[in-house]
Amino acid sequence: MHDVVIIGGGPGGYAAALYAHNFGLSIALIEKDGVGGTCLLRGCIPAKSWLQTAEVFSTVRRAAEFGVVSDAPKVDWAGALERKNGIVAGLVRGLGGLLSSRGVDVIEGFGRLEAGGVQVVAPDGATRQLDAGAVILAMGSAPQTIPGYEIDGRRIVTSDEALDWEHQPNRVAVIGAGAIGCEFASLLGDLGSEVHLFEIFDQILPGMEPEAAKVLHRELRKKGVEIRTGVGVEPARVEEHGVVVPFGDDAAEVDVVLVAVGRAPVTEGVGLESTNIELDRGFVVADPATQMTAEPGVYAVGDLVAGTPALAHAGFAEGISAMTHIATGSPAPVDYRAVPLVVYTHPEVASVGLTEQAARDAGHEVEVASHGMRGVGRAIIQGETGGTVKLVAEKDGPILGATVVGPGAGEMIHELMYTVAWEALPGEAAAFIHAHPTVAEAIGETLLASAGRSLH
Repeated sequence: MHDVVIIGGGPGGYAAALYAHNFGLSIALIEKDGVGGTCLLRGCIPAKSWLQTAEVFSTVRRAAEFGVVSDAPKVDWAGALERKNGIVAGLVRGLGGLLSSRGVDVIEGFGRLEAGGVQVVAPDGATRQLDAGAVILAMGSAPQTIPGYEIDGRRIVTSDEALDWEHQPNRVAVIGAGAIGCEFASLLGDLGSEVHLFEIFDQILPGMEPEAAKVLHRELRKKGVEIRTGVGVEPARVEEHGVVVPFGDDAAEVDVVLVAVGRAPVTEGVGLESTNIELDRGFVVADPATQMTAEPGVYAVGDLVAGTPALAHAGFAEGISAMTHIATGSPAPVDYRAVPLVVYTHPEVASVGLTEQAARDAGHEVEVASHGMRGVGRAIIQGETGGTVKLVAEKDGPILGATVVGPGAGEMIHELMYTVAWEALPGEAAAFIHAHPTVAEAIGETLLASAGRSLH
């Protein structure tokens, strides 16, 4: 008998398992693919390793701008792949050791809800029953595709396969310009591949601030990425030496198509049909205060939860929330208003809270302030002036949201995360001093402008 059985060893699942030691609970963690889930094995970590390789290559290629003489860099794709695999393997080992040190019983297999607990099907087909005081569903998500783009792992792939390409593709079509699509377009563009990026909506990064999307659009174009927005693609024609992607009256001929149109929850085959659990387009409905589903004693966290951000760090927070409620009976809700989103392109794009349009749609009377990177000393020194900071605040009220585009945006957004979470007034936040010269001075300038007393 375990106090809690967790199905899924991704960020939401393993965070819940690790956090349980604070309450002295006995935990079983069931995972069929290895601990770490999509984030560690096929998502966040390996993708950012490739993006780091691309950034280093881009920086070395521009070395002469900084007075450094070097030979033209070459991409060692096999070396970069080996480094990526080494990083993932090391983190998997570390996570496994940490789970073991916390007394978590990690069980390899497929978990399915059964009366009073969970049935586990081992890789060899053997089954066992685990009794549980509570169950946390944390099965995560999987890539989706669109009609006419059947994933074959060779000519038409998802990010899962692309992260393990053995050779750099010369010509790539990326279908979908959300975070995943833009990140691949950025890294492949930096490394010299011919990239065609398609987005059915009118801007890349749909749902983010239009100003941020325009900056990234411009910077991707500088890398040679051919971007087509407001364009739908017709079914692909897979040929002997490549793929033809038709759109409108034209077509792009490429070596491989990367489909990046979103992810679907992994909820089939886990026994939900025999419970009271509610689904919303396949996603599990959970109480945002506790992460509890409509089935007593069953919780849900991570990508499979309806209406919450499909982000690893949101999964961490939901796992902590669920385990806290299981152990104490008290709610510890996630503050989704202040969950940051980072797109690890070059330059990075990061946001937190409401966009200007979302704030207006919610009935807020807003005031907007922004500051570009072109006059920021550190950004000029780094040769990374294509960026901006945008702040959205309630008129005569607190900061509601912010977006940063530029070098280190993913790090800088956390300063603005606190202003949103603590409902800071622009004038209050503007009173604090930013070191000079730093890229973060752009945030200070934007706060001053939002407070009605701009400096530069």
